[in-house]
Amino acid sequence: MDALSSQGACAGYQCGLIAAARCTKFFPMLTTAAGTIRPARVLVIGAGVAGLQAIATCKRLGAMVEAYDVRSAAREQIESLGAKFVDTGVAADGVGGYARELTAEEKAAQTEKLAKAVALSDVVITTAAIPGKKAPIIITTDMIGRMKYGAIIVDMAAESGGNCALTQPGEHVIANDVNIHGPLNLPSRMPTHASELYAKNLYNFLSPWIKDGELNFDWSDDVVAGTLLCKDGTTVHPTVKQVMGEA
Repeated sequence: MDALSSQGACAGYQCGLIAAARCTKFFPMLTTAAGTIRPARVLVIGAGVAGLQAIATCKRLGAMVEAYDVRSAAREQIESLGAKFVDTGVAADGVGGYARELTAEEKAAQTEKLAKAVALSDVVITTAAIPGKKAPIIITTDMIGRMKYGAIIVDMAAESGGNCALTQPGEHVIANDVNIHGPLNLPSRMPTHASELYAKNLYNFLSPWIKDGELNFDWSDDVVAGTLLCKDGTTVHPTVKQVMGEA
């Protein structure tokens, strides 16, 4: 039923391809008559469905991949894909498997440890998002200033403000000789599978409530109650009510 996961898989895959296409280096190690070429170093920040798909895609293309996520459970998932986990000592496991917002002290510790990994990378892919809130700034202006000439940041969180301080949603900008790409609506770049996956999400969501050809919801069911926005002309979803100032 989880459309966020299915579309995240599409988006993460596209981020890996965008990074490879715009990187100034080969992703895989190559041995040529002119010498051996070392593989590109990729850092993926955020290891949800999108981040894991980005890791897997970059690994398939031959890059050296490191990854980071504030959720402690992500370490095993990252390493299972053959990537190296960047340990900052900060864990922020939230409700429902998502990350919670970090405190100011946690953000400072995270920034200090991540800065070194970012500086060594040829490619940084950021996928960190907090449901219902602006994306956290993870790549600061100072970090960008320490990155390699020609390095690229692909900011998948551009639609919700971006994980990079200088991201311009929908634009490709250059700052301190670093390329910063802020793509929008990534699943639309692969409409066939994105549509098939989303259609299956909707089918799995609706089919349990279709009986004898009629749609009949059980309003007390956790899935229905958790996704219900309005009922009988009234806003009932707690997060939506809060955003609209009705809570």
